[in-house]
Amino acid sequence: QVQLVESGGASVQAGGSLRLSCKASGYTYYSTLKCMGWFRQVPGQEREGVAMLYTLDGTTYSADSVKGRFTISQNNAEYTVYLRMNSLKPEDSALYYCASSIFQCSRSGIKRTDFGVWGQGTQVTVSS
Repeated sequence: QVQLVESGGASVQAGGSLRLSCKASGYTYYSTLKCMGWFRQVPGQEREGVAMLYTLDGTTYSADSVKGRFTISQNNAEYTVYLRMNSLKPEDSALYYCASSIFQCSRSGIKRTDFGVWGQGTQVTVSS
């Protein structure tokens, strides 16, 4: 069965950096995955799209709230997607989820409904 497993979450000071990893398994070919995304959620709030990557051409999209600070990338051979987070702020604290889609995702924004498989999440806490 297909599965996504996130790792790399931690507690850091404001201004620090983290790199989250998302390992995909259960897919015969990495090219089956058309797009990968990172989302985050704070209790009581909607799950927010943070960054998205089209696996075939490497095109990336980032939410305005993280643009210039967060970078999504991939290692095709390792079936892994990363989220590099720099200049972290307390408002970045959340449970971060990785998600995948075997269909092309929208090019007009990072939409939760585009993704069919989700990981369990990894916690990021940023203290001031």
